[in-house]
Amino acid sequence: MITRNLAMRLHGIKYDVLPEETRRMAKKCILDWLGCAIRGWTQPGIRKLASALGVNSGPEEATMFNGELSGCTNTALHAALLNSAASHSLDFDDLHNASIVHLGCVTVPAAFAIAEARRLSGKEIISSIVAGYEAGARIGESVNPESYHFWHTTATVGTFSSSATAASLLNLDIDQIVECLGSAGTQSAGLWEFLADGAMSKTLHTGKAVYAGMLSAKLSEAGFTAAKKILEGEKGFCLAVSPKPHWQALTDGELSQYKIDENSFKPYACCKHTHPANYAMQLLKAEHGLKVDNVKSVEVRTNNVAKNLVDNKTPQNPYGSKFSVQFCIAAILKYGKLGIDEFCEENLADEDIRRLMPNIDVYVDENLEKEFIERPERWSAKLSVEDINGNKLDRFVEYPKGDPPNPLAWEEIADKFMALVEPCYDRAIAEKLCAMVDNMEEISDFRAALKHCFQTTQ
Repeated sequence: MITRNLAMRLHGIKYDVLPEETRRMAKKCILDWLGCAIRGWTQPGIRKLASALGVNSGPEEATMFNGELSGCTNTALHAALLNSAASHSLDFDDLHNASIVHLGCVTVPAAFAIAEARRLSGKEIISSIVAGYEAGARIGESVNPESYHFWHTTATVGTFSSSATAASLLNLDIDQIVECLGSAGTQSAGLWEFLADGAMSKTLHTGKAVYAGMLSAKLSEAGFTAAKKILEGEKGFCLAVSPKPHWQALTDGELSQYKIDENSFKPYACCKHTHPANYAMQLLKAEHGLKVDNVKSVEVRTNNVAKNLVDNKTPQNPYGSKFSVQFCIAAILKYGKLGIDEFCEENLADEDIRRLMPNIDVYVDENLEKEFIERPERWSAKLSVEDINGNKLDRFVEYPKGDPPNPLAWEEIADKFMALVEPCYDRAIAEKLCAMVDNMEEISDFRAALKHCFQTTQ
């Protein structure tokens, strides 16, 4: 009865039992997500997605964080779908390493939309997000890394994250949560083939995952039935996406320990599998004055999952460059950082970057592969650099910046948030949104709290 046991665990996640550090981590996850969502609305793919959904013809239940101060509400389902897609469009959103799932983009938008529509409290939002992270991390760990070759697990597992968040906010009982997870699992989808074209599908994956999860909770609330063994069943989710699921991941651990506390945050706006190498190069650049025009070649040694996903010497467009460790390393050398602006057509065509990318090779290191299988939360990389004078430099990164052993502090996440949001809303609104999240537990009516953030003095 694995699905039921997980439902019981999720049902027991209430604000009053959460440690203070877990509550604080939830607020970091919320703030990081919100910044990515607001800035993500500027991306062409998100505008196309919003246009395809059409003009809102339903109740105005929830805010779309699209940079507009009026006319920016939609149904809860559609607002959550679009905000989720936007937050994943920059590849700047958080990640739970061991599960290989971006949990914020499939959890927080559901919490915001439902809480605003139903005028719920900040404490309810916090506990629902912890529940969503718990479900997603556990289910992701149960099927990865094996599932990851074909399946975009932020999408496939994201349906469960969203459904757990929604179930918490709708106050479903254990039997209803089981049905909710069943409906979520049967809607699970998301394939990696889009990467071959640098296409926009990745954001659709998360948006639909959130939509499906929220719909699952509403269906369960209405008495709609679903598979009761969606995880462990012979034709259930885990066996469908992984040849040998790690069943213990679904049930192991103390009830007082929460997966959200293992979450990591991104200092670079690109695929997390590039981050260990990015960080290693950033350290070498700072220590030895390396530049893109004085580096001859680079060798990256990493695990098999990272090689399969980000070993790309010829990215075809800016989005594809986010999944090219070659571009990331060359851009770090030239610009010293990897924010949103570094991933653009101009930089992709830059002569220095084009010269170096073919000379950056990626190899699977047997020891790092073994460690990744044994400790999937640890994403390491070894970098070997040869400069134009024949000098060789090596750097090993066990935990890149942003991982729990090398964390981003609240102040760093707040700085990231402000940098993302100020081009979209004025500074006063950005500051009020940041303060709202910082004091989330004091909110009694989330709709009123959001409305206050967007009020301006004329």
